[in-house]
Amino acid sequence: MPERNQPPQQQESPGETGAMNPRPRDEMRDYVGRDLLRHKRALITGGDSGIGRAVAVAFAKEGADVAIAYLNEHDDAKHTANLVQSEGRRCELIAGDLADRAHCADTVDRAVSALGGLDILVNNVATQAPVEAPEEISDEQWQRTFDVNIHSYFRVTNAALPHLGEGSAIINTGSVNGLRGNKSLIDYAATKGAVHAWTYSLAQVLVDRGIRVNCVAPGPVWTPLIPATLPAEKVEKFGEHVPYGRVAQPDELAPSYVFFASNQLSSYYSGEVLAALGGETHPG
Repeated sequence: MPERNQPPQQQESPGETGAMNPRPRDEMRDYVGRDLLRHKRALITGGDSGIGRAVAVAFAKEGADVAIAYLNEHDDAKHTANLVQSEGRRCELIAGDLADRAHCADTVDRAVSALGGLDILVNNVATQAPVEAPEEISDEQWQRTFDVNIHSYFRVTNAALPHLGEGSAIINTGSVNGLRGNKSLIDYAATKGAVHAWTYSLAQVLVDRGIRVNCVAPGPVWTPLIPATLPAEKVEKFGEHVPYGRVAQPDELAPSYVFFASNQLSSYYSGEVLAALGGETHPG
């Protein structure tokens, strides 16, 4: 079983996996693929670490080539690429700020060029900054949270759509905070609520094109985002409130993305928000 608690710790944003204690389980070491994504080509934003890394490795084990977009966590990204390549699959690294409109389109162009096309898009990049009161949220913070967490999803998806077709899949990363709100992550929760509603709408409008759109909405997950954005005392207690009494590990969530990416497993699923909440049966 994973650790039930983690010691207090803090990092500078955006955070690095190597400095985390304990290290997250994010390499899918015990996962055995079944060629569910053979010959597929996937772009994963926020793919350098955490959930994105675990998804990239799981996709590779299922036979997919992968492009991962990330900000500037080059060591983490290179490690993820090595894990993908050790499975005999291609991994293209695309660094840059997805809060920038032009970079969103460029990311898709580079992924398509490197992989020879695109079949799966995972919108996963995110940022957060806790506050004690709404008045603490500056206009700049509000704008950046929306630019990264929802505007990049919209922009990357719009750039990807001309390359997607019958049998393609789009998977968005939401959050429990988008289902019930969070008093200290007000702007973050708002963006995740938008991701969920956008998933529902996009699924409806793309059904005639044969493109499925789904969302994974996790509860607490042990990724670099946590020690990089929360105070040390909150990191120590992070995840204690769920019935499981602990955080999720990225390896525990990646199979949900494989499920939604694989037509063999989820051909009748679109417009679904799958909430992985550590035993909670009703958010809120």
